[in-house]
Amino acid sequence: MELILESLQMLNQLPAYRIGPIALLLLLAHNVAFSDKVELDPDQWGHEAGDKCVSCHAKASSGLTSEWRQSAHQAAGVNCMDCHQADAAEPDAIEHEGQIIATIVSPKDCARCHEKEYQEQQGSVHAEAYAIIESRLPALAHHVGGPVMRSASCDQCHGSRVAVRGDGTLDPATWPNSGIGRINPDGSKGSCSACHGRHRFSRAQARTPEACVRCHSGPDSPDQEVFEASKHGMLYAAQRHEMNLEAPDWVAGRDYTAAPTCVTCHMGAAGKLPATHDVGMRNMWSLNSPVSHRQFLVVFEDGAKMELPEEADIPRRGSELSRPDGTLAAVKVVATPERRRKAMSMVCLECHSKGLTEAFMTQFDAVVELFNEKFGQPAHAIMAGLYAAERLTPTPFDEPIEFTYWELWHDEGARARHGASMMSPNHAWWEGMYLVGRNFYARFLPEARAVAGERAPELVDAVIDGVESHQWLKDPHQPSLILGFGPQETRQ
Repeated sequence: MELILESLQMLNQLPAYRIGPIALLLLLAHNVAFSDKVELDPDQWGHEAGDKCVSCHAKASSGLTSEWRQSAHQAAGVNCMDCHQADAAEPDAIEHEGQIIATIVSPKDCARCHEKEYQEQQGSVHAEAYAIIESRLPALAHHVGGPVMRSASCDQCHGSRVAVRGDGTLDPATWPNSGIGRINPDGSKGSCSACHGRHRFSRAQARTPEACVRCHSGPDSPDQEVFEASKHGMLYAAQRHEMNLEAPDWVAGRDYTAAPTCVTCHMGAAGKLPATHDVGMRNMWSLNSPVSHRQFLVVFEDGAKMELPEEADIPRRGSELSRPDGTLAAVKVVATPERRRKAMSMVCLECHSKGLTEAFMTQFDAVVELFNEKFGQPAHAIMAGLYAAERLTPTPFDEPIEFTYWELWHDEGARARHGASMMSPNHAWWEGMYLVGRNFYARFLPEARAVAGERAPELVDAVIDGVESHQWLKDPHQPSLILGFGPQETRQ
């Protein structure tokens, strides 16, 4: 591991033209392989009580046992007790038919056999999905929807902090869910069944877009509709039968060429690029934030990771950095945004030329920068000024403009940026940036001026005046396209 991380540090120092042959080192920082095979002695599974579990559940839960019988686990002799067995000291341990079990099979349990996948997943953005809503979005979930709606919506994708009642059973306010960042009673984060549905745990299922779009759809993460409207989505729909989804190894350009899926770009192996369960490893931009930032990836000595915007003070290897939980940790290595982009581009190069790939990335980056400079940064500055001037209360979502601002970046803004990133022109413009502009000019600015009152020139107009792309607002000679006047026509 030490050698791998040193190699990653060296990668950051190499010129861009040399990235191709060694970009795989970026992913190797997580000790991944093209296809990780379980190499444990089969004597370590095949719990003697497992046959009784199957016998009973074949009658009580026939669908469950049917799924298991079609799984790779069953073929290898892995049974119910191998996964559900628990120690009596575990917080969620219960006695069931003479055996000590835990209802939740956590990533830590899966790590008994799948250690590499566990280590990759635990340090990923997916594993932090609950922490994201816990620290960033509690007001929307609690004040607007309340805990009942949070359990039925947010927690189903992001996960919950699962609470255990005194008798070892799970609190129904926090369970069930298969949230990708769920905090399990054993302290592990996530749920492998979020992507590999229990009890078959199919790799083919996890490779399909359908496994992702259960959560990655809707206003804040509109990837389902964007993918389906893209040329990649068109190819997948037409040629799904050629995707070789059940293959033991699944390397783009070798094992399949018909179309990419979400996994192809964000997790999958391609050429010399290995697969990873760290789904955010290749993402250069933050696309679901009020203002997008290019992101450095910081890897700590203990394997944990965090992202820092390029504007931040980027730590050096060996230094200590305060993590979001307040703990200090030593920095092992830092990957630059450019190196993360090079890793993502290696996937594109399996089917596209270098020129096309670089040109597409240029177009994508330009849309993100447009959103930032024209809408994201000015709106953020205006809101910050209104709060600082106490024109807004500290309570979130108790005033109309807070909903307007939320929808501006979280809904329309995210859709525009995702549309550009995944090649859906309709979502980049009509469902994205057009709505951003309409709401910015027709709702956000008027509401901001009303809230600012007599201080509007200082708190609102001065911000807009400093942005060149808004100067057209002051030009009285612009022709009215709405009324049918073109640039060469004269108003009567």
